[in-house]
Amino acid sequence: MQFKTLDDLLKRNLDVVFVGINPSIYSVEHGHYFARPGNRFWPCLSRSKLSAPARKALHVDALGPEHDRALQKFGIGFTDVAKRPTAKASDLPLKELAAGVDALLDKLHKFKPRIACFHGITGYRHVHDIIADKSTVAKHGFQSVQLGTTRIYLAPNPSGANAHFTREDQVRAYDEIAAALRKR
Repeated sequence: MQFKTLDDLLKRNLDVVFVGINPSIYSVEHGHYFARPGNRFWPCLSRSKLSAPARKALHVDALGPEHDRALQKFGIGFTDVAKRPTAKASDLPLKELAAGVDALLDKLHKFKPRIACFHGITGYRHVHDIIADKSTVAKHGFQSVQLGTTRIYLAPNPSGANAHFTREDQVRAYDEIAAALRKR
């Protein structure tokens, strides 16, 4: 079955690849990651230290969906666990989400980003089940497991529907990634 989706925005040795659960129909229709206006990704990334070099070079105070492709020049890429778009992530059957993990792991092994930042436990859970010891528990922040040289980070899901975490929590997650990247 063919469907329109967002292209992966990946290249070798990026600093961070943001991994979403799957694209929203809205994002696919607009051709950009995290395009829905209520999504907190772009406002929070724009407030973080992680995006400071890109904002400065692009001469903007705030990044938006239209900047997703340009961010590769600044070491930032995008992909998803599953590529089929849905109106909301909960519309994606768990078996379909789990089926996307092998392709995602292949991409991460191929492109070798320094950090893979998963947005939310829903997408990361299936990856964790494959790469981590069964006794480890996934929690927000850097994980105890890696994919080769790629560190794994679990950030809150930036969806506007995720009321469990504040914008400040989201910015703090991106700042923590920026701090880790500075410690080369």
